[in-house]
Amino acid sequence: MTLPVMQVRGVSKRFPGVLALDRIDFELLAGEVHVLFGENGAGKSTLTQILAGAYRPTQGDISFRGQQVDLHGVHHARSLGISAVFQEFSLVPTLDVEENLFLGAEATLHGFIDKAELHRRADAILKELGFPLRPRQRVYDLSRAEQQMVEIAKAFCTDLSVLILDEPTASLTDREAERLFAMVERAKRRGVGIVYITHRMSEIRRIGDRVTVLRDGKRVATVAVAEADDERLLQLMTGRVISQIFPKIAHQPAKPLLEITSLTTADRAVRNVSLAVRAGEVVGLAGLVGCGKSEVGRACFGIERMASGRIVLDGQDVTGTTARKMLDRGAFYLPPDRREEGLVMMRGVRENVSLPWLGSGAFSRFGFIDRSGERTKVRQLALQLNLPSSKIEADLERFSGGNQQKVLLAKGLASNVKLFILDEPTVGVDVGTRVAIYEFIRDLCESGVAILLISSDLAEILHLTNRTYVMYRGELRAQLEGGQITQDRVLADFFERARA
Repeated sequence: MTLPVMQVRGVSKRFPGVLALDRIDFELLAGEVHVLFGENGAGKSTLTQILAGAYRPTQGDISFRGQQVDLHGVHHARSLGISAVFQEFSLVPTLDVEENLFLGAEATLHGFIDKAELHRRADAILKELGFPLRPRQRVYDLSRAEQQMVEIAKAFCTDLSVLILDEPTASLTDREAERLFAMVERAKRRGVGIVYITHRMSEIRRIGDRVTVLRDGKRVATVAVAEADDERLLQLMTGRVISQIFPKIAHQPAKPLLEITSLTTADRAVRNVSLAVRAGEVVGLAGLVGCGKSEVGRACFGIERMASGRIVLDGQDVTGTTARKMLDRGAFYLPPDRREEGLVMMRGVRENVSLPWLGSGAFSRFGFIDRSGERTKVRQLALQLNLPSSKIEADLERFSGGNQQKVLLAKGLASNVKLFILDEPTVGVDVGTRVAIYEFIRDLCESGVAILLISSDLAEILHLTNRTYVMYRGELRAQLEGGQITQDRVLADFFERARA
């Protein structure tokens, strides 16, 4: 019988006014991928922070290789071979990649840092992972996806016994994710125990061995991946069956709201793309991460430079228009990275929701901000999206990822928007929040709003869209409508050509 490499018994964690974990039992075997599954706020991140030494439990015991341990910090955990990759990066932006990889564990020669050895090791680990990074690139020059790669590589630089991965593929392309999965498989074969947090069912099936489901800080069940289908996992996590996840949408297409003709971006990530979105319908723009679909949405909204083409919004030519003018004309773009592009994290709900519209009549009077009207409007939106209206002044850092996403959506509801461009609107959120977002899409569509849904989630495309365009490597490969939007038809251009 395989012995647990790490085990917790009766672990609870209490923060002021909140019981985040309630008497959790959990074990991780050597050579397994143990998935933690649950909604935002279920306790997954808190548990992994305890396993990684970042938090100390309020009560309960932790054992490592059969011996009870008191982890008194991340450095202590790393010295035992316990490494974690969290959603919030722990990189030093002013240092380069190789310095970040071995920070605190540098190779030395005669009492000095051995930079040649540092470079050799960094180059070797990056090549093994297949990440397109140079060891001497400065971290502040890297994209978020590239910084994610540095965090992952950093975890693989130690003599691993336990690896903790918290939504590690959120910023990676499918090709980069496959490289990560290959490294996970190799780590498993070496006897490393891996704790893996994801909301993606496909990843659970791809690399998981067992799944522990958490709900409201409690362990609901631990099941073998081979014995648990999607519907059972969803029921354990939320109490809902899978048929309740996607609402039925009564599409009633009317006049064209968005017309794109022969769009080519300046960097040629998109080439000769034409599509249309009508009022009262959800139009999908599908494809793998990195296929160019996000660039289409960003070019429409004025935040991606165009080389050629034409964009028309509600009958008006808006080619080359700025994002500010697109907002004023009734378009709203929801970016895939809420923290970097969508929200001001050190500010509250009220300020975030009203920020794009302070110059409009909704939040101002006679050139001054109407604070009373602002609070009233934001409270109404908070109630509409099931946000805690009593906390509209609290910094967004204190909110779960799902509630942060709802705040981003609330920004679009604060004014008269007629076109929503939703770019991966459910990335990194739990199923409960997904349901709320899907209902939000249904209600907007049925009220006559036009929605362009940019998604790499096949289920969203199949269940929510009235028409769908499929992209591959910057070009449109298919346009499907109604009954044509089937798994087989979409996959023919979504995946198979990508693998060829």
